[in-house]
Amino acid sequence: MQEHRLSTPRSARYFTSEGRTLAGASEVWIVCHGYGQLASRFLERFRPLEALGCCVVAPEGLSRFYLTESPTERRVGASWMTREDRLHEIDDYVRYLDAVHADLQRPNARITALGFSQGSATVCRWAALGTARIDRVIVWGGEVPPDLDLTQRQVVDRLRAAHLTLVYGTRDAFFTPKIVAATEARLREHEIAYTLLPFEGAHEIHESTLRTLGSS
Repeated sequence: MQEHRLSTPRSARYFTSEGRTLAGASEVWIVCHGYGQLASRFLERFRPLEALGCCVVAPEGLSRFYLTESPTERRVGASWMTREDRLHEIDDYVRYLDAVHADLQRPNARITALGFSQGSATVCRWAALGTARIDRVIVWGGEVPPDLDLTQRQVVDRLRAAHLTLVYGTRDAFFTPKIVAATEARLREHEIAYTLLPFEGAHEIHESTLRTLGSS
């Protein structure tokens, strides 16, 4: 068996908050959902930011799938990548997020990229490997991916410029204290500054914590 590769154009979608248009927005948040979520539903969790004058943009992972095989309720979710052909999937979504950023046409806005759960690795790779200017990266309920090579000068420089914030719930079953500590140690080792922001909660978007970030 021999594997062959080609590039093919495809359509992708993103959603924006209704309460604030992109025109004239000085604060734009690009939020990347977790595994099995859809961008439109994920976007609903960021309505508190609208009152703070932020425009929220939610891209959707390029791979959609059925969450259940139940014939009566075949709910759909999306994923950013799997371990199958992972490097090409990473390249694809980095280019996709660069394209979303360019499509917004807001060169003077402050750009915050937030990734939740699986989306946290997504925004870290985008910030490190993409071309878009990102002013702040919020890693929420996830980690800076271990495969991201922090010995590469370009990767480290871009992460340093992105003003990292690590957000986690004290009862998060996935982003545990052990993973938080390992992530912090790795960032300190490579002299990448970060802010740590815990909250009392689980693996979730915590509203009051979100408001704190939105006003900072």
